[in-house]
Amino acid sequence: MRLHHSSLLISTVALAAPVTALLAADFQISEAAEFARCIPAGAKVEKLAGDFQFIEGPVWLKTTGVLVFSDIPQNELKQWSPTGGVKTYRAPSFNANGNTLDLTGRLLSCEHSGRRVAVQEKDGSLRTIVDSFEGKKLNSPNDVVVKSDGALYFTDPEYGLKTDPATKQKIGKEQPGQFVYRHDPKTGRTTAVVRDFVQPNGLAFSPDEKFLYIADSGTPKHIRRFAVAADGSLSGGEVFCTLDAGLPDGIRVDTAGRVWSSAGDGVHIFAPSGKLIGKILTPEGPANLCFGGADGRTLFITARKSLYAIAVAATGAAR
Repeated sequence: MRLHHSSLLISTVALAAPVTALLAADFQISEAAEFARCIPAGAKVEKLAGDFQFIEGPVWLKTTGVLVFSDIPQNELKQWSPTGGVKTYRAPSFNANGNTLDLTGRLLSCEHSGRRVAVQEKDGSLRTIVDSFEGKKLNSPNDVVVKSDGALYFTDPEYGLKTDPATKQKIGKEQPGQFVYRHDPKTGRTTAVVRDFVQPNGLAFSPDEKFLYIADSGTPKHIRRFAVAADGSLSGGEVFCTLDAGLPDGIRVDTAGRVWSSAGDGVHIFAPSGKLIGKILTPEGPANLCFGGADGRTLFITARKSLYAIAVAATGAAR
């Protein structure tokens, strides 16, 4: 099934109407004035497509005007456009999860079964960027972001590894923990920049790249904030916010420094202070999200078996 709302990929509605005009069924508002700067009056969540198995990792390709996202169990990357609907982008995907673009516009994918971060070259071929650390295989790379200097930061939880029913241990696990890594493509060096996460997941830079936000979807169910040093190392790691419904998975930051996180009941929007601004409620629990569309002001939401979108009044930060 494919549905779309034409206004999603054109300009968003002006913020002329009061926040009370928003549909209460679609939102839970904590800070009305700030929420109005995020969501235009009259906006609503629209279902674009359904009948997937479990979708993740949305990324908007500006050059072609399509959204690429992962259907992890289906072992495919999908694409959606307002004119072409849903098509297969790449198969097999090696059970890819998170996707992003590098500085040259090439698609980077975190592969669960491939146990690597791979890049799709301009000719369509795939190349491994990183698949090991200290001589041992990675667990199952989950999500990745690229800093303006070209360095990759990615998370490596256990989710893509199968569990032995007898021992309850992860099959084939070689790393001693679930780490966050930095990979420098210029030197080929990979470093573990954070080692104390339960299950590190989505991650996103602040607009000025002074901070890196990282979600922990294990038992803590919170997002932490790290200071980024000139050499790319991380420090701090204080809790930025804790979710009150479900867990944080994919996260994005807008140009005003607000953090948008997937959660059990929808998308939660947090001020740079960590205070909850409000929620975009969705029929299915989201796993990830991204900004895109013709003007960059459509929020695409991958939620279990369906793809949703909503016109927003914010644009995503560059990274």
